[in-house]
Amino acid sequence: MQEIFKNYGTIIVFLHILSAVVWVGGMIAIKVAVHPVLQSIDEPKIRLGKTLRVVGRLFNLVMPFIVLSALCGIFILKGVGYSGAIIHLKETLWTLMSVNYAYIYIKRWKAQKLYEAGDMAQAKEMVKLLPTVLLPINIVLGLMAIFAGVMLRGF
Repeated sequence: MQEIFKNYGTIIVFLHILSAVVWVGGMIAIKVAVHPVLQSIDEPKIRLGKTLRVVGRLFNLVMPFIVLSALCGIFILKGVGYSGAIIHLKETLWTLMSVNYAYIYIKRWKAQKLYEAGDMAQAKEMVKLLPTVLLPINIVLGLMAIFAGVMLRGF
């Protein structure tokens, strides 16, 4: 792995940062720009349907970047030989984000099935914590992980 990192380190670090940008940036865009606009849709069924579609598209976009981030992180860790508290913090943050992402993904998937079955009330209940609790948690964790990465790289 050290030899691979020696030869392709710049590309690996770029892909790692790109993955963080897509994942964390996508969540911020959904929370700050898209969600408020979706909430302005007056018809509840259309609002929920559009919300489920937008979140589903983001989650499908983000999934390969989560995997890519983890793979690149391993190459960076082994290639540079990082160790210590900041690495463990960063690993913990990305792990918590991944677990939260999986939980949100499953909740959204279940809500989509309920929505398609015509059970609006249960579908809405299934996703009610996404924009107010779960997504903001991942945004904060992601920003902390990015900051930890900057601390590792130094100036």
